Amino acid sequence: MKAAQQPRHLALQFGHIKHFNEGLSEFSRQLALQFAQRAAQLKAERGWHFHFILPAQWHGLFGSDVSYHDVTDAMRWRHRFPVDLDVWHGLHQHMRYRPPTNSRRNIITVHDLNHVYAKTGLSLWWQNLRLTRHLRQAHQLAAISQYAANDLARHLPWAPPATVIHNGAADLTQVKQSPIAELAGVRFLLHISRMSPSKNVASLIDMAASWPDQVLVLVGPESPEIQAHRQRVQQMGLKQVRFITDVDEAQKAWLYAHCQAFLFPSLMEGFGLPPIEAMFFGKPVIVANRTCLPEVCGDAAAYWDDFAPQTMRRVVENHLAAHQQDATQAERTRAQALRYTWPRAAQQYMALYDPTFEPVQPTC
Repeated sequence: MKAAQQPRHLALQFGHIKHFNEGLSEFSRQLALQFAQRAAQLKAERGWHFHFILPAQWHGLFGSDVSYHDVTDAMRWRHRFPVDLDVWHGLHQHMRYRPPTNSRRNIITVHDLNHVYAKTGLSLWWQNLRLTRHLRQAHQLAAISQYAANDLARHLPWAPPATVIHNGAADLTQVKQSPIAELAGVRFLLHISRMSPSKNVASLIDMAASWPDQVLVLVGPESPEIQAHRQRVQQMGLKQVRFITDVDEAQKAWLYAHCQAFLFPSLMEGFGLPPIEAMFFGKPVIVANRTCLPEVCGDAAAYWDDFAPQTMRRVVENHLAAHQQDATQAERTRAQALRYTWPRAAQQYMALYDPTFEPVQPTC
């Protein structure tokens, strides 16, 4: 008879998630889905018990094979978990929730250190202080790109070691698509993001001003940022720039499948999920030659070295032409996307939780 496995309790702290339509929450959702799908098997084979700590409104979202715990304000201070934990995993570095005192090993995923480039003075000092207090509670860090790991070593040399585990990206090619009626039959360039200043959407709008016969579609959650961009487009009289807000997965899949190319001039990224999502569709992808994007997108993308409108237009036109002339380019683009899957990322996290767990090694 096979000996019973010693129970091991692993907790994922999501933080106070309000929705799942931006990068940090998408990371949390996708990783949790992978663990939930294997929870029963891992419990039977390895004695693992998963505990998900997130707001009550999301309890049950990941099925019945994991345990749910409400996130509370008391978790910002010294507290105990209902069971002794072998691993507590904070899913991003921005949350204020502390690991419980009865956790044997604490892991925190660091997505980026964008604040060291975006903030100055007292604001930078305060952000660094908060981050220092949080990361000092970790025994191990995970970084979602080598770029993020290098930033940690450069700016926080005291921090615990960081293991690089690249994000997965959602392959939406098999999702049933829901058309966007107003774009039916339209040839368009696509950008998807939350449209904060770091996403550099203003440069796309400036490019559109120099390209009046090319439709540009900007997609993101409704927000003050998108409202400001919409107002600017109206003032500039750019009728070919269209905004689509709060799309679901089926609509997003349709947008990727029907765009001419995906544009991502972001100035600060820890990984950059949308370009890889577009690559699953074999689409031409053009990104900024900044931060982690060259590492993640490789030679499957084209790059902007500067953001002058005419320069940006020329890079897009050249990359579109290259795709049209080379029948193998779409397949090479898809191959780049396949380097980043959530099952692979989840297995690498499980090896971080338990060194005896052997993840599947990358083959590309």
